[in-house]
Amino acid sequence: MVVNVEESAGDGPQDSWTDPSTRLEGWRRFVEADPAVLDLLPEQQWEALSPQLRDSYDEARIAYHSELQVVRTSTVKEISHEGRLLTLLNQREHGARRGMIVSGEWTTGKTTALKQLGRTHELRVRQRYPNSDRIPVVYITAPPKGSPRKLALEFARFLGLPVISPRHNTTDVTSAVCQVLIEARTDLVLVDEIHLLNHATTAGEDLSDHLKYFTEHLPATFVYAGINVEKSGLFTGLRGKQLAGRCIMVRTGAFPLTSEWQSLVASLENTLRLHQHQAGSLVKQSKYLHQRTGGMIGSLSHLIRAAAISAILDGSERITKTALRSIRIDHNSESDGPPEPRRAAG
Repeated sequence: MVVNVEESAGDGPQDSWTDPSTRLEGWRRFVEADPAVLDLLPEQQWEALSPQLRDSYDEARIAYHSELQVVRTSTVKEISHEGRLLTLLNQREHGARRGMIVSGEWTTGKTTALKQLGRTHELRVRQRYPNSDRIPVVYITAPPKGSPRKLALEFARFLGLPVISPRHNTTDVTSAVCQVLIEARTDLVLVDEIHLLNHATTAGEDLSDHLKYFTEHLPATFVYAGINVEKSGLFTGLRGKQLAGRCIMVRTGAFPLTSEWQSLVASLENTLRLHQHQAGSLVKQSKYLHQRTGGMIGSLSHLIRAAAISAILDGSERITKTALRSIRIDHNSESDGPPEPRRAAG
């Protein structure tokens, strides 16, 4: 698809706002969304654009680069494969179902992999059962300083259930949620930010017990993701050991400087829509990009996308090493990497 710059005139950032993926409508939009596609205008046509049309065209390219381009890393593939195996193994299981925990440091692609697992599963179910009213996947985040009621409300909000009043106790909310999910044939539940659940605290124990109630009353596979969950208290005590005994663990982390890292850089470079960028120049900077980001896919994506947007804004239309050095990324990567000279402003 070629972006029509005349049609894009007047679009603003607010036009792309959507409900979060932790709400059913937002999740469905995420599942149904096609990958961002934008073709560069031919050189002569680009140079002939009026100032107004050029602004619209640039805004379209900025919006394109601002969208996270999902790269099929080995981690994403592994989580997708393991998740599908579990859903198949659990489909006729009447006892304790097996689950999966995705654990890793910040910006290692946990949430991206988790949501891609859910998206792939839902599209597969839709293909098998077209025109059905199923809700194959639920995606929620563990509530901070959570309680059983807060957890039940996360499920209720995802489903868009009528407003829960203070008169409804936790059991009422939980029963309503379970009934809807069973009728909707939900068979995959994704729980992000699971590191917020700490079995070493009373609140964490209560929340864990309630989560266990959901796993035992819903015929679904539960997949969790969190930051370094091994150190978060998730596996503390009897409840933690029981959870560990029911779940496989997939760890995410920094990518080593190998051919896969170069492939990741190449994949992101291929998504660029810049008029003066020299193809392959970022791949040649693979070692520098690895040093700069510590091998973190989230940091790499941010760095390249931010550099692309900067290249559109300043009119250079290319990403150079000097330009990369001027982009600030997350503090962890900035702290771990060698100090970078900053390009003077203006």
